[in-house]
Amino acid sequence: MKIAVMYKSVHRGNTKKIAETIAEYLEADLFDLKDLNKDIVKEYDLIGFGSGIYYYRPHKELRKFVESMDYVKNKKAFHFSTSGDGKYNDWLEKNLSKKGFEVIGEFHCKGYYAHSIKGLISRKGLNKGRPNEEEFKNAESFANDLKSKLKK
Repeated sequence: MKIAVMYKSVHRGNTKKIAETIAEYLEADLFDLKDLNKDIVKEYDLIGFGSGIYYYRPHKELRKFVESMDYVKNKKAFHFSTSGDGKYNDWLEKNLSKKGFEVIGEFHCKGYYAHSIKGLISRKGLNKGRPNEEEFKNAESFANDLKSKLKK
């Protein structure tokens, strides 16, 4: 089974770090979204899509990428995200399903963030030091859970 992990990471590299961890444990090809076109999904059986969360949605470039993809058959997907406030969104789940993917998992963790009113007021940002070792271990467990789902 060919596996790809695609991500968009902007400010602090939080999502990239999580993407790298997941890709390592899945033995997957890792791609920065800026280097891809929509046809790459044809080459893989399982694809991970990840980004930071901005106003309760993934980064606009990831949304555009997903919206531009053709409908697929017999493809599995998972999604992952990082965010400053820890609030989860369901945009990827809904839109990947609409494109024909069987969504088999999701992962979310907090990331350091200093671009909100809360972060500016505190002058230290939110979630300094995140993602942390525990969250990287959780990302590893998530990847291992995906592997076990694929064996069934």
